[in-house]
Amino acid sequence: MDQKGAAVLKGFKDFIMRGNVVELAVAVVIGSAFTAIVTAFTTGIIKPLINSVGGSDPAQGLGFQIVADKPSTFIDLGTVINAAINFLIVAAVVYFVLVLPIKKIQERRERGKEAGPSKPTDVELLTEIRDLLQAQHSQR
Repeated sequence: MDQKGAAVLKGFKDFIMRGNVVELAVAVVIGSAFTAIVTAFTTGIIKPLINSVGGSDPAQGLGFQIVADKPSTFIDLGTVINAAINFLIVAAVVYFVLVLPIKKIQERRERGKEAGPSKPTDVELLTEIRDLLQAQHSQR
């Protein structure tokens, strides 16, 4: 392998091993797994509750039939409401578990970067001590 190829592979390896890329990959996997859990919850628990509210045919759920005796024309409002609830749950968890804590951490880091009052140098301290001693000596 020539030097150019080795440099490209090294660059790719460096890119992959960066913390951001690995963290992003982990976040995608965890996000997918969490979305599956929320979808199962909303499909298994929330949707039956929504479907119990409406519809003349309990098997179809909340919605209405446009053309009688044609199941493909059923407008399923329960599924749309279920998807909206699913989105809201995932968005709330992402905000409260990830976004809000990260914002607070970033704010703390920014506060740490702010320059506080600068400490005097040794020369400044010695000059101040000298001036104070001279002022004391001249008062006697």
